[in-house]
Amino acid sequence: MTVTANPSSTPSGNGAADPVDATSADVATASEINFDEQFYPARPRALRPKARRRIEVSADLKPPFEPDGRNRAYVDWLVKQSMLGDAKTLARQLAGQASMWANPFAHPNPRAAVDRASVWFTAYPLSFMTKRNQTFLSALGAEDLWAAFARIGIKAVHTGPVKLAGGISGWEPTPSIDGHFDRISMAIDPLFGTEDDFRSMCESATSFGGTIIDDIVPGHTGKGADFRLAEMNYRDYPGVYHMIDIPESDWHLLPDVPEGEDSVNLDAAAEQALQEAGIIIGQLQRVIFYEPGVKETNWSVTREVYDTEGQKRRWVYLHYFKAGQPSINWLDPTFAGMRLVMGDALHSLLDLGSGGLRLDANGFLGVEKSAEESPAWSEGHPLSEAANQLIGGMVRKVGGFTFQELNLTMDDIKATSEVGPDLSYDFVSRPGYQHAMATGDTEFLRLTLREAMRVGIDQASLVHAMQNHDELTYELVHFATTHKDDLYELGGETLNGADLAETVRETLRQKLTGPAGPYNSTFTTNGIACTTASVITATLGMTDLEALTADDVERVRRAHLLMAMFNALQPGVFALSGWDLCGTLPLDRREVKSLISSGDTRWIERGAHDLMGWSPESTSSSSGMPKSISLYGSLPEQLADPNSFASRLSEILAVREEHGIATGFLVDVPDVPQKSMLIMVNRLAVGAIQVTVLNFAEDEVSGPVISPELPVGGTVVDLATGEELGTVDALGSFQVSLAGFGGVALMVKDPSESE
Repeated sequence: MTVTANPSSTPSGNGAADPVDATSADVATASEINFDEQFYPARPRALRPKARRRIEVSADLKPPFEPDGRNRAYVDWLVKQSMLGDAKTLARQLAGQASMWANPFAHPNPRAAVDRASVWFTAYPLSFMTKRNQTFLSALGAEDLWAAFARIGIKAVHTGPVKLAGGISGWEPTPSIDGHFDRISMAIDPLFGTEDDFRSMCESATSFGGTIIDDIVPGHTGKGADFRLAEMNYRDYPGVYHMIDIPESDWHLLPDVPEGEDSVNLDAAAEQALQEAGIIIGQLQRVIFYEPGVKETNWSVTREVYDTEGQKRRWVYLHYFKAGQPSINWLDPTFAGMRLVMGDALHSLLDLGSGGLRLDANGFLGVEKSAEESPAWSEGHPLSEAANQLIGGMVRKVGGFTFQELNLTMDDIKATSEVGPDLSYDFVSRPGYQHAMATGDTEFLRLTLREAMRVGIDQASLVHAMQNHDELTYELVHFATTHKDDLYELGGETLNGADLAETVRETLRQKLTGPAGPYNSTFTTNGIACTTASVITATLGMTDLEALTADDVERVRRAHLLMAMFNALQPGVFALSGWDLCGTLPLDRREVKSLISSGDTRWIERGAHDLMGWSPESTSSSSGMPKSISLYGSLPEQLADPNSFASRLSEILAVREEHGIATGFLVDVPDVPQKSMLIMVNRLAVGAIQVTVLNFAEDEVSGPVISPELPVGGTVVDLATGEELGTVDALGSFQVSLAGFGGVALMVKDPSESE
């Protein structure tokens, strides 16, 4: 059949032509072809491992000398450990190579990234259970795992951070303090495998038409060799970080560092004193992970350290996140931080063979002093946009793609999507659909989707993810910060953005924690530590997770599939984790008592899961993470049962793939006849109208779907069954009925179409 689009209502995508009808597509003129399409061949659907450059890492043997900046042997040892040193080596090997000009790179191209792999599995190394003596990376490359992924419809694996992380104290490594996001080396952490394991994993993915997505962290490092060399004022290394050398005459303004520590956080008074002295720019717009007496500001001060000339120094350094994550300076005259990050990216793509990269903490790459008595400008800064353009451009230049996972305002997500990463994590609708599940009311979800359309966010540029290693984030920074004084309607009331955000947060706390969900927990001011399954159990009034019946599990499964349908049946990437595929529940707090003792309650949601049934007798992962309760079982078990979560999910993803929903455009979020219903109207790349209708309540609902995008007289077809369900009437509407937690993907055939 021929599908005709309505050009007047078709939005444009970055780096992709507008959807057109079949006739106009056949006669497209050169002026309608964008620069990338005209001058460059299409990118491969998946990258193959490329040049295998070996980055030198130090031997385990440590010289028997004092770990001191005055000791040349120690300094040389640190240089060999450093990421900046590795970046210099790698860059020199790539300079002047023709392959560096083989791909378009100027503009983000979300649909090219989505076309390559629109369904991702998000792994978490510490929680992924393997066979005995099998490394995490070799497990992720296993043929039976990829065969299972292929049956479900998964095309990419995001490994999570697998390189060495933590710090160095003297000659000794110190453990990661943030789930390996405090990177200190380009070398793979032996805890997860080897570089050869990583390359083999990439080759396995390629053989199944998939790709591997790695991580880089443009915002900070750990306190590894690069930071220790910076403390010693060695060559360009201080330029990697936002570090200020404090003259000894001003040391009286600095707090003492406790015995056994290498730094201490500045309290608000010390921060203000240093600001008034003109030494630091002072308070920033947000203090992430704020905790009284532990992290009250974004600044810390080092102990006394000898530099390489024998002079004692103390430094104040910036860290948006934890004290062990010093922030990278993207506009230092040495450009050392930029060189370090670019080297790390190229190593992952060209040496190891990954096809894409996640950019962590990439929205905080610029800081600037503001007017007196105002916080420093640290979010939405043009330098962040420029740095993201450089990273995204470099990755595209070598044939890869990038996505950012950062909770920004919708305006900032829109701005970064125009110049930087190809894709952005969906912090737009994630709190909204969790709120819809918790309340059985989609009003706030509809509000957020419409707000995103108003701002100009392309849904196909978003990674719609279910549970990952982080909390259920409900900061709602769009409403709570930039738009805090704007007015919105919710629940029959007119609220400003700040009050709207707090109303939603309080609702989620009441519905999902405390007596309603005693197994879930708030995580600082950021959100709620929970699993997708435990969001549902709290919603359904299941307070005792040890007393769940088979009927209870089926209710959870149906609600879980609904949430998967919301994320999958809209344009963009759909991502889910092993916690979702297995239906895991939170760990008992007693099982991770030491890990949550500092207030990081997210560890309760990170229980180990045996995705493939490789280690049925084990009670923990090889990293020591306790095993969670799994409601659904392993993938082999589920794929043998047509009614399982994984089998039903595969049917949803087959519809998504067959009809190109991932690369469409969201054009309308209509009003609904029942509060639990959600309607999303998409225009597919071929021009056809596709409608997703969902029911976020456990009771059956019915009512009309009304949208000006629906062609009058059009035939409504169920994409899963091919059944014709009716026609669009003169009012631009049709009727639909949904079971509890039910959903349907529909196509509306224009009456002018011919078979």
